[in-house]
Amino acid sequence: MTSGTQTLLFEIGTEEIPAFDLQAATKQFGELVPRALDDARIPRGDVKVYSSPRRLAAVVSDVAAQTQAVDEEYKGPSVKIAFDDAGNPTKAAEGFARGKGVDVSALEVRDDGGTDYVFARKSIPSSDVASLLPDVLKGVIEAISWPKSMKWGSHRELFSRPVRWIAAMLGDEVVELSYAGVASSDFTMGHRVLAPGRHKIPSADRYESVVRAAFVVPTERERRALIEENVRKAEQDNPGCTAVLPAKTLAEVVNLSEYPTVLVGSFDEEFLKVPEEITVDAMLMHQRYFPLYRDGSLTNRFIIVSNGDPAYSDNVIDGNERVVAARLYDAKFFYEEDLKVPLEGYVERLDEVVFQEKLGTMRAKTDRVVQLSEKLCMDAAVSDAEADMVARAARLAKADLVTNAVVEFTSVQGVMGSYYAAAAGEDERVAQAIADHYRPRFAGDEPPADLVGRMVALADKVDTICGLFAIGQAPTGSSDPFALRRAALGVIAILRAGLDVSLDAAIDASLSIYREGGLDFDVAAVRGEVVDFFSTRTKVMLHEAGNDVGTIDAVLAAGVVEPTEVVRRTEALTAAIKESPELFDDLASAYARANNLRDARLGEGVDAALFDESEQRLSRAIDEVSTQVAEALQAGDYPQALEGLAGLRGPIDDFFESTMVMDDDARIRENRIRLLNRFVGVFSNIADFSLIQHKRK
Repeated sequence: MTSGTQTLLFEIGTEEIPAFDLQAATKQFGELVPRALDDARIPRGDVKVYSSPRRLAAVVSDVAAQTQAVDEEYKGPSVKIAFDDAGNPTKAAEGFARGKGVDVSALEVRDDGGTDYVFARKSIPSSDVASLLPDVLKGVIEAISWPKSMKWGSHRELFSRPVRWIAAMLGDEVVELSYAGVASSDFTMGHRVLAPGRHKIPSADRYESVVRAAFVVPTERERRALIEENVRKAEQDNPGCTAVLPAKTLAEVVNLSEYPTVLVGSFDEEFLKVPEEITVDAMLMHQRYFPLYRDGSLTNRFIIVSNGDPAYSDNVIDGNERVVAARLYDAKFFYEEDLKVPLEGYVERLDEVVFQEKLGTMRAKTDRVVQLSEKLCMDAAVSDAEADMVARAARLAKADLVTNAVVEFTSVQGVMGSYYAAAAGEDERVAQAIADHYRPRFAGDEPPADLVGRMVALADKVDTICGLFAIGQAPTGSSDPFALRRAALGVIAILRAGLDVSLDAAIDASLSIYREGGLDFDVAAVRGEVVDFFSTRTKVMLHEAGNDVGTIDAVLAAGVVEPTEVVRRTEALTAAIKESPELFDDLASAYARANNLRDARLGEGVDAALFDESEQRLSRAIDEVSTQVAEALQAGDYPQALEGLAGLRGPIDDFFESTMVMDDDARIRENRIRLLNRFVGVFSNIADFSLIQHKRK
């Protein structure tokens, strides 16, 4: 600690804060505390942030006793602008003075580089830091943003959970402030079980040692490391076993305990006869237990992260085993009851589940997805046998939503349907498609591997997007309650995985099905919105993958709407720019020279009788390259198409060297411009190269 400075402690103690809210608030706290001190001109050292389910705290080193006195000078408008002809201040002068916190009469006039300007001088005297801190720290509390806030008792203040104590100290003195009826003090609270009650903090720089002695591990990073270390020990104590720690669940568990203890429990092996996914869901999603696997198979052992007293671990294990047994009994019962009815028997009950108020029930959605998948199969020219499997999977895909198991364990929808389909004797590919049709579920998730699953997944997602756009429920800003952006990225991923269907045609088919079903909307307008939506998602995806925005826009400007086409062309152009700069320079130079003189109003109909030798050579080259580009595009070989275009560099250079485009004879001049229009048209089949040129300048 620097001489003359002290340590500042600020801790907000609460009832248990929800895990993910705490994670976000900890990050905010680490930004709000230093910013608040800096805004108040309080000299300080480093800020260290602590958190646990019941507290947010910051310890700031080297806080000075006094703020620094500051003399600031600001240059304003020129005198000609600041004062009128009569010497009275204008609105410009008044606004400048007001913005700098001085009276307009205090403005000074000084020469600066031969011109007179007005200047404002502002002196801020040194202040006692201790007197500033109450308002500064209270402002930090009020500035924390929560997903949900609450009031309690008769207090009007809002916070994630009730505030129970505030520790605020500068050195060994309490910084006096109050929030929601709680006055600050030099006490913190220990672990609820291991060190209950108040614990005195002798001085701010002793805070960390006090909370650690009170059985609180005060940082998220340390709690995570402690849990992971003890999970590894648990694996060693259970030879051959490996724990699965999903990142989201682990992040939640880390912020559910102040002093985590890792324990291992078990359940009756009878429950292993239940589908693994529902057992894991019961443990992970409902109880935050981590399953243990051996050789890739689920075992009857699981990991508990306790916040209790390690001395009573046996009691904690017993209690958790009772809880998980109850959940698994339910899961087993629901599964066995569901199997008494074939999956087909649940389809009609989908009328009990509303998909969307204006779009009907899940039964209506099922019918639409069946119709759309049939059209997709026709577009892809799949075999009759596969088309039948797609139709069957589409009919059964949502049936498990009304089963007991899925109603209770919602995260296993689709998965349970696949088990029930297999049990009912459905084709293996149909059963797998039911499990896969929600995929990809999140960023990085793989699309369905099989054609049947891809078809149903695509139809399901396109139906959802088109329907919600048709009723005016498109995403707005950061609001996307139906996760349509994720669905669109899923559609793009499925198409890129190799599904040979047209998204453009799928959108038309889906909107047609909605219209034929009685939904009233402007088909052309909605179609345009949906196409733009997919184009935007494709653009975002490509940009996040490192492609230049100008390159993506160039492809989109060529009228390409199919995501796979946009992706392939963009990647080919990006490769030409980055990996083959000479090739791209040829492309760009050839295009730019012609594009600068073209006139689309004249069209492309040339009179070959008016050609000189260089025009004939260019015309033949255009014909040859046009054929080459068309064949390359037909084959999806975009690098080859670009190489073909680059071959026009020589003929166009030769043309410009030997030909005066703007000939005095209007017939010759316009004929040459039409030839350039043809030249540019070959490029336009791939991209609008002028947009790339603009980005490279």
